[in-house]
Amino acid sequence: MRVLFLIPGGIASQLQALPAVATVAASLKAQIQVACAPEAAGSWKLLPAVEKVLPFNFQEGSTLADWANLLGNVREPDFQVCLNLASGRQVDLMLSMSHIPTRVAAGGFSATERIDLDPGLWPQQALAAYLRPLGIGLDANSFRLALPKAALDKAGAALPPGQGPALLLAPASAARAASPAAAPDWPAAQWQGLQERVRQKLADLRVVTALPGACLVDRAAQLAGCDVVLSSDPIESELALLTGTPLVALGREPASLPQRPGVQGLGGPDLAQLSLEQVLQALGLG
Repeated sequence: MRVLFLIPGGIASQLQALPAVATVAASLKAQIQVACAPEAAGSWKLLPAVEKVLPFNFQEGSTLADWANLLGNVREPDFQVCLNLASGRQVDLMLSMSHIPTRVAAGGFSATERIDLDPGLWPQQALAAYLRPLGIGLDANSFRLALPKAALDKAGAALPPGQGPALLLAPASAARAASPAAAPDWPAAQWQGLQERVRQKLADLRVVTALPGACLVDRAAQLAGCDVVLSSDPIESELALLTGTPLVALGREPASLPQRPGVQGLGGPDLAQLSLEQVLQALGLG
């Protein structure tokens, strides 16, 4: 069976869909292709079950030729199922001409199976609604990335020397922080002050800096080798969830995270109001 996923959004959106895609691949023994934004295509190197990525910009600006090219890519492999997370008249027209017999979506005239999303679920688990028409369940909370041993060994060798716990700090990436639409990050002085305060309590603490410019496999391996992650970066936070690493996610509402030990969200969109004491308390060092 061949299954096509249409997933708009950036890297974080792709990572949130990863447990659902992996579950479909395993349950149906399906060959999977994903259409997503070109800048997010590298996300799918984390999941070997995805045989091909179709780079496509679902935002405004795609031309008729772009849509025709996507249609050609979609019609050629003879997909049996499409799970469509995108929306809009153009995507509906394209899918209507694709001859894919089963098209699952939350809306749109091209859908053969319409689903209702549960707004009370965290993003990864909410995608269970797309799998339900296929007779597949989803337990996103139990999904973990299978990372290459070479990447894990490389990450372990790069950790600071010592036997103390490793705390990975992942402030929002420079690109996100510079975006006019992005909320301000927790102030740099607070990040620095946190390191000093934590070291007063744990002299052997090893502080690790995230690798925002590295490939996602290396970033995930670095996270997997640490004991806890403090992150305001959405990509690092999603990778921490996928690797099962304990996480304190700054700026995340609890409803956007799984309910499991070691994972918590802290603070609303205005992180400037978040105190050092609140963060220390969340890390268990208050």
